[in-house]
Amino acid sequence: METNSTITDTHTHLYSEEFDQDRNEMIQRAIDAGVSRFFIPAIDSTCTESMYELEKNHPENVFLMMGLHPTYVKDNFLEELQHVENELAKRKFYAVGEIGIDLYWDKTHLPQQQIAFKKQIQLAKQYKLPIVIHCREAFEEIFEILEEEKSPELFGIFHCFTGTYEQALQAISYNMKLGIGGVVTFKNGKIDQFLNQIDLKHIVLETDSPYLAPVPFRGKRNESSYIVNVVDKLAQIYSLSANEIAAVTTENSKAIFGI
Repeated sequence: METNSTITDTHTHLYSEEFDQDRNEMIQRAIDAGVSRFFIPAIDSTCTESMYELEKNHPENVFLMMGLHPTYVKDNFLEELQHVENELAKRKFYAVGEIGIDLYWDKTHLPQQQIAFKKQIQLAKQYKLPIVIHCREAFEEIFEILEEEKSPELFGIFHCFTGTYEQALQAISYNMKLGIGGVVTFKNGKIDQFLNQIDLKHIVLETDSPYLAPVPFRGKRNESSYIVNVVDKLAQIYSLSANEIAAVTTENSKAIFGI
């Protein structure tokens, strides 16, 4: 794929320890591939310092979010939420994320996850920031809270969207863009079957690296440069050039993040 448009990775865990051996080289590979904007979701307070370090080393390319990931909602979740609140009050972030509900691994903390999701949506509204939603086996539970919180101030990205066409339309109705990554290249990913019915203006690109590598790297460590495989797949789905996919999805990311 040749593209002279900027590609934006709206969701990458560049601070992950999986990149500790070759982080700078990996980021350089992505920049060489045309990916020059990296939006970094938070997981919990343990990753805050490494996120700041990353931003300090790559100030032109790295943009940070602040939030508590649903699978890290444990018994100390109120302390973790306080950390999110303190950091948001201190400095500029580009989103509250990644936040949401995950019932794949463990359903025991569902009530706490619901409280954390709602609270962080309210913080996003307070700071006029987008939210970045993590949803795993929890569409109903997520939509229930979005329905309660919906307003012109509620907007953001439904990260790693893997739902149905109907769920895609519902997400879009809450001012969400759909974050599309490696899953769109999977044989059993299903979203490729209806995506061309969704206007490209609702789509942003992401890797979720080091997770969810696209074909032909499926099952290996994902990295931001592999987003070009997602661009190529979307170019096929939408019958557009890779350049157009890159340009439109980067514009969409600017509409969300304000940069």
